[in-house]
Amino acid sequence: MEELQQGSDVFFLLMGAILVFAMHGGFAFLEVGTVRHKNQVNALVKILVDFAISTVTYFFIGYAIAYGVNFLLSAGDISGAAEGFGPKGVSLVKFFFLCTFAAAIPAIVSGGIAERAKFLPQCLATALFVGLAYPLIEGAVWNSNFGLQTGLFEPLFGAQFHDFAGSVVVHGFGGWAALAAVMLLGARIGRYENGRSIGIPPSSIPWLAMGSWLLCIGWFGFNVMSAQSVAGISGLVAMNSLLAMAGGIIVAVIVGKGDPGFVHNGALAGLVAVCAGSDVMHPIGSLITGGIAGGLFVYMFQLSTNKWQIDDVLGVWALHGLCGLWGGIACGIFGLQAFGGIGGVSFLTQLFGSILGAAYGFGAGYAIYGVLKSQLGIRLTAEEERMGADLAIHKIGANPEGELRSGRV
Repeated sequence: MEELQQGSDVFFLLMGAILVFAMHGGFAFLEVGTVRHKNQVNALVKILVDFAISTVTYFFIGYAIAYGVNFLLSAGDISGAAEGFGPKGVSLVKFFFLCTFAAAIPAIVSGGIAERAKFLPQCLATALFVGLAYPLIEGAVWNSNFGLQTGLFEPLFGAQFHDFAGSVVVHGFGGWAALAAVMLLGARIGRYENGRSIGIPPSSIPWLAMGSWLLCIGWFGFNVMSAQSVAGISGLVAMNSLLAMAGGIIVAVIVGKGDPGFVHNGALAGLVAVCAGSDVMHPIGSLITGGIAGGLFVYMFQLSTNKWQIDDVLGVWALHGLCGLWGGIACGIFGLQAFGGIGGVSFLTQLFGSILGAAYGFGAGYAIYGVLKSQLGIRLTAEEERMGADLAIHKIGANPEGELRSGRV
């Protein structure tokens, strides 16, 4: 029975890792559908290469920073023979699972800086985020590093910061880091003229929708499997994720007046927001949390891109940064027993912890992209941007045969 339990945990985590890995395809196709046709290849390549770089840097550096574990031992040792490594390689699939979370950071940033960012600096930024910046907040929240949980939040507010599946640790951090990158990069050519906002339509609503569907499906691995063991699994997490997603869609379709981009991103807004408290909220609280996130995304995306003229192509600051921040705070409201939740959370802890996580994400993003901008430059030339990142960087377009016939290449 003990071996069966151990094997079940390995399989459970492996399925979770595969589901979250599939979400990266969702990130890719969401970006492919949103950017112009001349930048579709770049979107696909960026997400895949970022995942590979994330895996290697997290394996050698990031995971050790977050959890104090390194894999520079024999295969037998890391499969369970050495102290600190679970039986049947469970520690290895845990790495795989958490690696897919870490790789979400550059995938989130990618959507904000699309269509005008250089390729090599983005690869270097990925290595710095996943190898250094992200593991610091990950370890502080999920491994109680640096004493923030036991030495600050718990003594001051009576409870540790609660982020079950990463509203703040993953999405908030990534979204606020993306805001810094977008601000340093500047707007796309032609996006704003004479103080006016010039809309740039997406290239493919079906691809955008496909990306959203892939993310929604994989999200149930992202949230439910964050229990990291069969014994810890809870149907409440699945129910809360479902209700939050529905709330995000319904409010987004109303506030966004049926716009398909808002509708499909509204689902993601609800899922981002419910990550933190999905294990402690009542489903009605999750429905409200997701609904508020759906409206927050639509309103803030329009305000930031049109009025404030922040050219965030996929709206990742509004979607991940703000909805992640809201999710962390919402956990401190709807997770309370007074609002039907399980309890064990503190509103003040969630408020201050969420703000601190967002501020750290923005600071890390500004530092990383600021250094890269000063040393290498982070933006394509005007000629390359007009040509499109596909031809400028990868020397091939999304439909090579058709482009050859038309004489474009």
